[in-house]
Amino acid sequence: MTASKRIAFLGLGVMGGPMWGHLVRAGHEATGYNRGFAKAEEWSDRLGDEGLHAPVESDAATAVKDKDVVLACLGNDDDVASVLFGASGVLAAMKRGATFVDHTTVSPGLARRIADECDRMGLHAVDAPVSGGQAGAENGKLSIMCGGSDEAMALAEPVMQAYAARIVHIGGAGAGQTAKAINQVCIAGVLAGLSEGVRLAQATGVDTGKVLEAISGGAAQSWQMENRWPTMVKDEFDFGFAIDWMRKDLAIALEEAAKHEFDLPVTTLVDQFYSEVQAAGGNRLDTSALVTRYPKSSDTK
Repeated sequence: MTASKRIAFLGLGVMGGPMWGHLVRAGHEATGYNRGFAKAEEWSDRLGDEGLHAPVESDAATAVKDKDVVLACLGNDDDVASVLFGASGVLAAMKRGATFVDHTTVSPGLARRIADECDRMGLHAVDAPVSGGQAGAENGKLSIMCGGSDEAMALAEPVMQAYAARIVHIGGAGAGQTAKAINQVCIAGVLAGLSEGVRLAQATGVDTGKVLEAISGGAAQSWQMENRWPTMVKDEFDFGFAIDWMRKDLAIALEEAAKHEFDLPVTTLVDQFYSEVQAAGGNRLDTSALVTRYPKSSDTK
């Protein structure tokens, strides 16, 4: 069993809340923080109903004081920077020798800046974006891609095991975020193909369930196909990871590609399609709502 650590978890949204819960259940002394304090209290009450002690703080700097490991799952680059940096920021409040682990999907450039700042302040840093969505967070089966030093990873990995199915150390600072950008590029392409496949099945009138049974056992199989084909057919798009967040992530990928003078034509096109779904009011629908950009055959008749 992993030795108990004094931990703070910053950001208790649909991902961070369940991840914090797994840390509490694993026996860690884990304090939670969320900018909306009512949400923090809600998560704390849920864990309290399980008979667990899950303290929360209304101030991030107070939450991280004297902690061995601080983990964050926030919104975007600006959110992370506003919480971490400055004289009243989280990094300044952390004890020397502690480890900061960022599960937020941010730019590789910001991850490297965080690592540099942590090094200057006597802290360890790991950029550790996750994949697996809300279900992965709730089930403790996330895939975590990490950037940072070997020493930082050795300190962070035992803690992350509470909610991970897979942890891979990609390389130095920023490498985890680069891997996450690649992950989102791959998902975008898969969802575009899946959306067209669903609509083609509906247009031709074949049994969509039988098609799924047939093709999900072959080379077309993917997590997205097995988990989202049935819900796309039923126009159900409430599965946690919103289009707004996907477009934020794709912007990071496109920016990183541009820095290396590399073209991502498919990703660029899918990002445009997502912007059309946003314009139709689909901002908070999950990423499989890309299928709504393609009209059903009955809609065109």
